Amino acid sequence: MHRREFLAGTAAAATLPRLAVGQPAGSRVLKFVPQANLTSLDPIWTTANVTRNHAWLVYDVLYGMDAQFRPQPQMAAGQVFEDDDRLCTITLREGLRFHDGEPVRAADCVASLRRWMKRSSIGQKLEPAIEELSALDDRRLRFRLKRRFPMLLQALATPTNPAAFIMPERIARTDPYQQIQETVGSGPFRFLARDYNSGSFVAYQRNPDYVPVSSGEPSLTAGPKRAHFDRIEWHIIVDAATASAALQAGEIDWYEQPPPEIQELFRRNRQITVEPIDRLRNPAILRFNHLHPPFNDRKMRQALLPAIDQADYMTAIVGPDPALFAPMGVFTPDTPLANDAGMEALTGPRSIDRAKALLKEAGYTDQLIRLIGPTDILAPAAMTQVAGDMFRRLGVNLDFVLTD
Repeated sequence: MHRREFLAGTAAAATLPRLAVGQPAGSRVLKFVPQANLTSLDPIWTTANVTRNHAWLVYDVLYGMDAQFRPQPQMAAGQVFEDDDRLCTITLREGLRFHDGEPVRAADCVASLRRWMKRSSIGQKLEPAIEELSALDDRRLRFRLKRRFPMLLQALATPTNPAAFIMPERIARTDPYQQIQETVGSGPFRFLARDYNSGSFVAYQRNPDYVPVSSGEPSLTAGPKRAHFDRIEWHIIVDAATASAALQAGEIDWYEQPPPEIQELFRRNRQITVEPIDRLRNPAILRFNHLHPPFNDRKMRQALLPAIDQADYMTAIVGPDPALFAPMGVFTPDTPLANDAGMEALTGPRSIDRAKALLKEAGYTDQLIRLIGPTDILAPAAMTQVAGDMFRRLGVNLDFVLTD
């Protein structure tokens, strides 16, 4: 929809209390139902959250971001800025190793960052500011900048998709627009390729050689990453009723994103805990393809604003309880840049008739409008169907496609 058609919902997870880490040693296995199937294993190639979650188990980053949005060294031991901050030398912690036993080298980091910068929005801002990115030796890499880039460490620590995950150089040299063929990281868990069955099952084994950072407390993506389970199993169950029954029967421990009606069922079960996944609210976004008609015309995009009701979209995702969602502008609530600028376009009276009139004034003459959304991820599937209903009421020439 419009760039301000951003709504903050509370993504919830349901768990059985019995998954406490005090389980007997022989049963330290976490059984988890993710929000969607893990179709891609490459966290640079895709921005899918399910792949991001997979990546945070397998890979590590030079810097993590704490809950106060401050970068903290993760794989890095530290950094030195020189020449009016245009020269930054980062030193790796000692003893870092990939899951195949090879040491993590500065050359691996350089190749990984070069690939990441091609796909990350903040990486694409950083890349033009770099004169040279090189490995000085096995433990030191250096940024030589054309100009100061004050958010260099914040960029390397970004928790958004894709994060700057470090891979072996041979893998990181893969074209950023092609998917990697091998999953090797240095993080707290090893991906078990032999057990992977897309659409059914994913498994991870604790990495016994992983050494967490020695100081600080876990905070967002920063601080020590301590593995409390020997094995993590992802059971891909796309049917909500089946996943619900499995949780209630104790066959799984954690159901990541149950639909609203299932959440209500769980809340009545004293053996199940329903709680938010993230400290921050989860922005829900539908975006125009503004490069092609009819929505390459700003007036066409603005014409839809009176028809958009944020509450309709949120109710479809999290249910009718207004405590579970809130209106928002361009930036996520409770983050440093959050504000309500321009929100009057969405908080005033809603009117399909007004939107129809504005579309006509903007020059809409029954041009084809294509609306595309997924069937296999809860939030965008729900949003797309609400948008489809809105377009039908507007009487436009609609091609509505739902696919996986």
